[in-house]
Amino acid sequence: MTRPFKILGVQQIAIGGTNKQKLKTLWVDLLGFQYKDTFVSERENVDEDICAIGKGAHEIEVDLMQPLNIDKKPAVHQTPLNHIGLWVDDLPKAVTWLTEQGLRFAPGGIRPGAGGHDIIFVHPKGNEEFPFGGEGVLIELVQAPPEILAALS
Repeated sequence: MTRPFKILGVQQIAIGGTNKQKLKTLWVDLLGFQYKDTFVSERENVDEDICAIGKGAHEIEVDLMQPLNIDKKPAVHQTPLNHIGLWVDDLPKAVTWLTEQGLRFAPGGIRPGAGGHDIIFVHPKGNEEFPFGGEGVLIELVQAPPEILAALS
């Protein structure tokens, strides 16, 4: 099977909870990840601290998320491992090819993500029309910027 794109590596891991401060204490204060920024989106029902470890192409984000409204969807705190992000060399080609193979994507299409890169989410579950999904895991495909392409290709 020939793919018109390549997964380059892990870009992020997103962890949800009802108390972002407790998550930040663990990941930043205790484990030593660096706080970088905060992203808030009513549409995505999220208040998210973006933290990281490593540098350049080897930097991995850990996004610490809590819902803005615990009673609304998406419920970013359920499950605690919310999603994993993967760098992709050519996101539009990946989406086209994967769709043709029967992979189900979550609503929203390709759009700018919290880190400023184009993203799309693979739905955790397949359905009748698109039988393949993330097998219970939400997967974010992230367009790698030129410096990551150069370092990981």
